[in-house]
Amino acid sequence: MRTGVALPNVTFRTRVRDESIEGPNPFRWQDMTTADYFKGKRVILFSLPGAFTPTCSTYQLPGFEKNAETFRENGIDAIYCMSVNDSFVMNQWAKSQNLENVSVIPDGSGEFTRRIGMLVNKDNLGFGMRSWRYAAIINDGVVEAWFEEPGLCDNHGEDPYGVSSPENLLEYLANAKAEAAA
Repeated sequence: MRTGVALPNVTFRTRVRDESIEGPNPFRWQDMTTADYFKGKRVILFSLPGAFTPTCSTYQLPGFEKNAETFRENGIDAIYCMSVNDSFVMNQWAKSQNLENVSVIPDGSGEFTRRIGMLVNKDNLGFGMRSWRYAAIINDGVVEAWFEEPGLCDNHGEDPYGVSSPENLLEYLANAKAEAAA
């Protein structure tokens, strides 16, 4: 993906809590589109190989959650975590992580991830098709800044992490703010 490129139009199949539904699973299906998430907002989107995986659950997701207020102070309206996992998995992961500031987007079929060129085969880990790790600042549906981990390829032997870290995005935002003020 490159800066200045518009995100692809995709419909995401999500499950949302609905108090009118009784029983142990009070959720209903709700389709959300790229425009629903990104239109008219400046947001962070980060994606990772899988919910509940070590780097994602220990560093990347908690780092974005913990720094949400600082991101807001730097002009970010929302923070989204995407993974090629279904809505059931993403909702349970969000619940287990006690998320209050980061919203999850399920790309269950990998359609969005494929269309932005980040879908990779992770058969070497028994995952199948998943997202390569990246982060982006999206302004009204257009990529403002792109942070992709090195080595994009199928069945990569490692899980690089650093370029897409919340700390790296905070540094970018601070520099952009300083440049705008100068």
